[in-house]
Amino acid sequence: MYEFGFELRVCRWAEREWSPESDGSVIVSRQLGTRSRRWDTIVLEVDPDALSQRQRFGRKRLDSDLLHVVRNAPEEWAYYREALPDPGYPWRYVRETIHEAGNRGILDTRKRNNKIEIRRRFEYPDWLTRTIAIENKPDLDASATRALADQLERDVAFGLADEVWVATQATDQRVEPALLEDLPVEVGILVFDPDNGATIRWHPRRLAADEPGTRITERPLKSEYDRSAARFEYVSPEGKADTRLALAERAYERGWRSYIDTMRPDCRYFEGRIDSGALVPYCGAKCREQTAAECSGSCPEFAPEPPAWRTKGWPIEGGPGKGIRNLLERRRKRVRSRAMETTPRGSRR
Repeated sequence: MYEFGFELRVCRWAEREWSPESDGSVIVSRQLGTRSRRWDTIVLEVDPDALSQRQRFGRKRLDSDLLHVVRNAPEEWAYYREALPDPGYPWRYVRETIHEAGNRGILDTRKRNNKIEIRRRFEYPDWLTRTIAIENKPDLDASATRALADQLERDVAFGLADEVWVATQATDQRVEPALLEDLPVEVGILVFDPDNGATIRWHPRRLAADEPGTRITERPLKSEYDRSAARFEYVSPEGKADTRLALAERAYERGWRSYIDTMRPDCRYFEGRIDSGALVPYCGAKCREQTAAECSGSCPEFAPEPPAWRTKGWPIEGGPGKGIRNLLERRRKRVRSRAMETTPRGSRR
């Protein structure tokens, strides 16, 4: 199984089966991270009531600059340089962000005595409860484990996520290979079986996400000839919280079905097949599942949909590819709305 298809199945399982410790809900996204680290799957445990209040800021994400403005905006009119904390970068960029926030209707702005004044329109809610990172490796062989172990050790030391997991595919062996590999003990292990779903084989330890983190910038090679010391830097809890919230905003906007935005559903060979509850892209030309990298305009097998397809039972503005895109977009919106419901889903894990 390709890692891309496995990743989509993991996302769909998490969306349906993940039960937060609190009576909250979850939002699932994929391929998100920081400049130096990208995770395959992100699970956000959220507070439904607070998430409902987050809706007032729109469906588009708030980047770190916008979060800095809307979270610190005063309740009464004030000059923006006196109301906002020092951003650590030139104030002219803050002015640009203020204008963007005003255009989006999430901040009140006015010009008085040749000065820009701002006022809070909505209070930004504390909607994010916990962040869970999942690394997907369907075929966890020895070489993949060595590279993955180094990444996971850095994740554990940094503690940006509250929990870190590895998801792998089930084998016929009595003891799953993932349990025998040299992975950090703080990392949980999920084993997926096509027939029986996911099974927790190792519970993770809760990381100190609210405490200072250690970012490993350089480490010695595992060789007897390399005796250099590891290099690292500390990251404050406030810096980690800001990064975690900016990451959550991106996940809120994208979800995990956004893969359709980088593929070519308008190709005549593009199909969507349901497997394990997930709509997985399938290529009729290659007769197999495909990856997002393969399915692009540069694919030699790409062939546009015949115009006649767009008049046989499909909306005039598009054919089957447009229908698949609309279907995924409706599901993305429905899941976001469901996350704001207060009824707990499933049993606690």
